[in-house]
Amino acid sequence: MRWESRQLKVADETALVPLAGLVRSVRTPDFDGVTFHEVLCRSALNRVPAASQVPFSWTINPTRGCLHRCTYCFARRTHEYLDLDAGKDFDTQIVVKTNVADVLRKELARPSWQREHVALGTNSDPYMRAEGRYRLMPGIITALAESGTPFSILTKGPLLKRDLPLLVEAARTVPVSVAVSLALIDPDLQQRVEPGTPTPKARLDLVRAVTDAGLECTVLAMPILPWLTDSDDQLDALFAALADAGAADVTTGALHLRPGAREWFLAWLGRAYPELVPGYRRLYGSGSYASTEYRTWLGERAGRVRRKHGFDSRPQRRWTRTGQEAAPPPAVEPAQPALF
Repeated sequence: MRWESRQLKVADETALVPLAGLVRSVRTPDFDGVTFHEVLCRSALNRVPAASQVPFSWTINPTRGCLHRCTYCFARRTHEYLDLDAGKDFDTQIVVKTNVADVLRKELARPSWQREHVALGTNSDPYMRAEGRYRLMPGIITALAESGTPFSILTKGPLLKRDLPLLVEAARTVPVSVAVSLALIDPDLQQRVEPGTPTPKARLDLVRAVTDAGLECTVLAMPILPWLTDSDDQLDALFAALADAGAADVTTGALHLRPGAREWFLAWLGRAYPELVPGYRRLYGSGSYASTEYRTWLGERAGRVRRKHGFDSRPQRRWTRTGQEAAPPPAVEPAQPALF
């Protein structure tokens, strides 16, 4: 286990997974088949590599691994750093940084902290069901707001509604951005592709709730799946539902198949839609991105439905790193964002 740098005084010698710094491993009937590994972390803020194209410099991940079980999740390979696998272990072996809010407060109090934008929801969802058990986010939100640090949250989890009063209060003193991830509105397909996630209706209701609370809510309609969710009718239905829910803006992008996610997704595709596997192998070749031709085609198609449903008339809001100008809208719709 590559947790030597997190060696702490407290450890559970009988733990199911020998993580240094582990307090205990927990199983509960409420999360059948899942093991939570509760650790005491030494850092909460993660610096984004300078070469990354994402428009923020810092992230916080209260957990590692994710209960959403999305077949396409780009973060799967990060579990291999813990000597766990990118497939079932990523879905069922969840590392929880139980002291993350306390550590964050200390980091934000340092004189060197420049109050740069911090993003949550980049590696695992901060409002997956486990947040109902551990309640890490209220402390994180409060620490960021009290330190004057702007932040954003990306989630599939309606549990965020619980913290809307905190977010509204935080938005009075720092810039707060909320985004919901929703690219599939067919509930049957959604349950096949991302079986641990809340339903499309629940996420549309979350968009409405955020908007009704007075905060803008953007939507990441990503990933769009070739031959599964990219038809004119499917994109039109998606954008219509998002417009009706009050989304402030929508970003679309084609499926991104990084190593780890690629193997897991193609194995799932072979079971669920074997006839599509040859087309996917041609479209992606040996790389992570769909062909330029496909991404251009998808961008043009998404642009049409975007204009049809009035999103072009709404100002786009993009975070920027300190000292950078706002990035112009891309000529081609972006691929699924990845930070790790």
